[in-house]
Amino acid sequence: MEKTEFTLLNKIQYPEDLRKLPVDDLPQLCKELREDIVKEVAVNPGHLASSLGVAEITVALHYVYNTPEDRIVWDVGHQAYGHKILTGRREKFCTNRKLGGIKPFPSPTESEYDTFACGHASNSVSAALGMAVAAKLEEKSDRHVVAVIGDGAMSGGLAFEGLNNVSSSPNDLLIILNDNNMSIDLSVGGMKQYLLNLSTNETYNALRFKASRWMNRKGMLNDERRKGIIRLSNAVKSAISHQQNIFEGMNIRYFGPFDGHNVKELVRILRQIKDMKGPKLLHLHTKKGHGYAPAEKDVIVWHAPGKFNPDTGERLVDDDPNKPQKYQDVFGHTLLELAKQNPKIVGVTPAMPSGCSMNIMMKELPERTFDVGIAEGHAVTFSGGMAKDGLLPFCNIYSAFAQRAFDNIIHDVALLNLNVVFCFDRAGLVGEDGPTHHGAFDLAALRPIPNLTISSPMDEHELRRLMYTAQLPDKGPFVIRYPRGGGVLKDWRCPLEEIKVGTGRKLHDGDDVAVLSIGPIGNNVTQAIEQLSILNSQLSIAHYDMRFLKPLDEQILEEVGRKFKRIVTVENGVRKGGLGSAVLEWMNDHGYQPQVIRLGLPDEFVEHGKVCELQQIVGLDPESIIKAIKGSEE
Repeated sequence: MEKTEFTLLNKIQYPEDLRKLPVDDLPQLCKELREDIVKEVAVNPGHLASSLGVAEITVALHYVYNTPEDRIVWDVGHQAYGHKILTGRREKFCTNRKLGGIKPFPSPTESEYDTFACGHASNSVSAALGMAVAAKLEEKSDRHVVAVIGDGAMSGGLAFEGLNNVSSSPNDLLIILNDNNMSIDLSVGGMKQYLLNLSTNETYNALRFKASRWMNRKGMLNDERRKGIIRLSNAVKSAISHQQNIFEGMNIRYFGPFDGHNVKELVRILRQIKDMKGPKLLHLHTKKGHGYAPAEKDVIVWHAPGKFNPDTGERLVDDDPNKPQKYQDVFGHTLLELAKQNPKIVGVTPAMPSGCSMNIMMKELPERTFDVGIAEGHAVTFSGGMAKDGLLPFCNIYSAFAQRAFDNIIHDVALLNLNVVFCFDRAGLVGEDGPTHHGAFDLAALRPIPNLTISSPMDEHELRRLMYTAQLPDKGPFVIRYPRGGGVLKDWRCPLEEIKVGTGRKLHDGDDVAVLSIGPIGNNVTQAIEQLSILNSQLSIAHYDMRFLKPLDEQILEEVGRKFKRIVTVENGVRKGGLGSAVLEWMNDHGYQPQVIRLGLPDEFVEHGKVCELQQIVGLDPESIIKAIKGSEE
């Protein structure tokens, strides 16, 4: 990458400094901003390609609009690194995603320039509409509101719900569609193809804009008349072009598509439509990773590339052959293995085939794998439909994103007791992506739902066996949750064997304290017991891997209830409502009254940082488990 002196960027601390520049300086500023992002992300890994793709949009927006009084609402916040740098956080950007540093995604708790939470996709239109309506009701007529939606977020159902309401509510909202044909993997579905084919005549739009301005000045364009004229012009335009514009069909003025990397042209267009009344959509074509050749060539890898050499583009990958496989890769290879044996198995993912490693099956069995776009609720109900007619879907969703499909899990799968296997990746603490991505709530949220089997493997062998078990006949809806990142076994392959549903296993016998864990966090318990042994502790500790939150292994609970007065439960999920709560309920219902110490995530949103750092903070690291075991003795 060509070196650039930050002669312009060094002058900018806040957008008011940016607005002092002549417009002819903006292309150079975009170049400097892009290089600054590359330089920082190379040594402090994060989301790269998306932010490179919106450098010009970011600069143009802060140049034209009076932020933070004007509102810019970002969708899928991994686009917003440039926004952070231009809004007072350049010096702190080196702390991005680090414990105690700036947040991985925009948050109003961090900066007044961050108008809304945007860790999950497709919420920008609805949130921005709310702000636009609030501006009208509070008579802040000079406040402008802009939603920036892209990276495949327009495929999400919430975006369409927002658009539907935009078309019927009085507002002056501007929606910028950052159309880069991407989410993390390539965008899919009819909306993608529609946007690729959509065209419009710039001369026509310019003439129509001038006519509307003239009619406004003459007082001829009240709200009712404006809607009628828009409907008429849309009909004429559709007849001439033989193409119906879905946005204008919803009475949302459409402009574009334009080149999203021409910053001077963007400034001109934004200034033209800035004060236009009524809802508007500006369609911009961009390229994810634009301006950095390695990211342009492989946008999927460079979405979040890890550390790399910014000059050569060489990624600094850890190729240690003895390093355990990631859980997601074990899932992907095992799914393909099972699918080859069972022709009823199909794979479903909402825009995450590479993130969850379903691309392994997709490569060999493309006709049996479905990327449905950023549409978690649809992914679940679509899976339910296939299961209803005899297929066996493995529906893989990141745990935090599965929250968006809660009703679908209940109404469209559990209610009918359908054979759908839910594989929830990134369960528990995920690390640097922070509170919007921690898979904290799945165990507690799903436990009350009838018909669900809820499980979590302690290691890669257990993951494979649970996947095999889940695809056996008539298992009903079956949840398997596992964490982000690497496992614990050097050799993850093992025979595929059935695990009896609702059975745990005793890993270590003891007489004083019983530790009940679920999932890979049980490995921290093993380390804690080993450390206590090294310290010559007199405590005799039993360790049970419960495997299943639902149904619970009642034989284990009966044994523990009869034998132990002190119990410690350990789970990588919220403490309220999870394994610890389930154990307490069972003990109470069966007349046992042991002292139960529950370890899990607290009743607050856990910030970002390395997983090991966060485990220390929330008390799930081996040292904290040792303290809990000792504390239960006192």
